[in-house]
Amino acid sequence: MTDVHGSAQEGFSREAKAYAHGRPDYPDELLGWLGEELGIGADTEVVDLGAGTGKFTSLLLRTGAQVTAIEPVAAMREQLGASLPAVKVLNGTAQAMPLVTESVDALTCAQAFHWFADERALEEIHRVLRPGGHLGLVWNVRDERVDWVAQVTRILERYEGSTPRFHTGQWRRAFAGSRFEDLRLREFSYQHIGPPEQVIVARTLSVSFIAALPDEQKQRVAEQLHELIATHPALKGRSEVAFPYRTEAYSTRALA
Repeated sequence: MTDVHGSAQEGFSREAKAYAHGRPDYPDELLGWLGEELGIGADTEVVDLGAGTGKFTSLLLRTGAQVTAIEPVAAMREQLGASLPAVKVLNGTAQAMPLVTESVDALTCAQAFHWFADERALEEIHRVLRPGGHLGLVWNVRDERVDWVAQVTRILERYEGSTPRFHTGQWRRAFAGSRFEDLRLREFSYQHIGPPEQVIVARTLSVSFIAALPDEQKQRVAEQLHELIATHPALKGRSEVAFPYRTEAYSTRALA
């Protein structure tokens, strides 16, 4: 489908299972944020845009809202459908959603908005939201104040290239002159706890531009991660580790 970045299309198609296995969930505190900042509850219709394998979709379901997931990558939709069979899953992009104008109360994007942050996407989001509808953007961000987490980032950075990334802040430019209120930020702490092979290795291999690498280079990334796990004092010999994140949650509303 058009409007899907090549790294996302290839990487997420190849490693959808690694994404489902390795990506962290989200802090329970976001349930309060969804209600307070986005007005999401039992009587609301919500779209999860760029829903991936359904990591954030499952949190939305806990609010009791009627949730529709939109995801352009077929392999990700397949994983989402398998894990959340009751959810309506549609093929679509941020620039072309198969939804009626002014048909939803809120729209969320988790780990996704940086991929499609442009004027066309915000116009389409504005189109499907009811007047005064809410938009929520969420990212789990590695807490690089922890030294071994910073080392994981350094391994990743060698392969990043020009791939759209949250940390560059480029996604914010789309809101200049847009028909949305100023963004409001809430931050939460979160830990992804599990075997290092899952929370460090599988998580890193699920990063789009790593997943899209040739197998030989991907193996080299895995080797560097295994070396870090085997030698760092905080990781060495541990069957379970806690990968620290800062969850950044941004909210805004559509202007008339």
